[in-house]
Amino acid sequence: QVQLVESGGGLVQAGGSLRLSCAASGPTFSNYVMGWFRQAPGKEREFVAGISRSIRVTNYANSVKGRFTVSRDNAKNTVYLQMNSLKPEDTAVYFCAARRSLGVLTKDFAYDYWGQGTQVTVSS
Repeated sequence: QVQLVESGGGLVQAGGSLRLSCAASGPTFSNYVMGWFRQAPGKEREFVAGISRSIRVTNYANSVKGRFTVSRDNAKNTVYLQMNSLKPEDTAVYFCAARRSLGVLTKDFAYDYWGQGTQVTVSS
């Protein structure tokens, strides 16, 4: 089992940047596909970005393509989400998730482990 802890959220003005981190426990981090999801008040949780175990494959929601970059450091058991050109509509709680099986999938039910989330607020 893997435990996930997100950090790096906060309040930022529109156009600004934040980098989220997700630290994973356990020696087998490189065996997991990692994903980032977000949930805004009153809305369903949605896929943001994901990265394969080998780092060769990434996937992004259309709403964040060109602005967000997902990366991982398997030696540090950490996955990152670099968020640039932030917009007020990016305001949400951001979660990282781990998936045991192959495939950078976009459905939250495909992921097995979840962090507690970190709040990102973008002011206009």
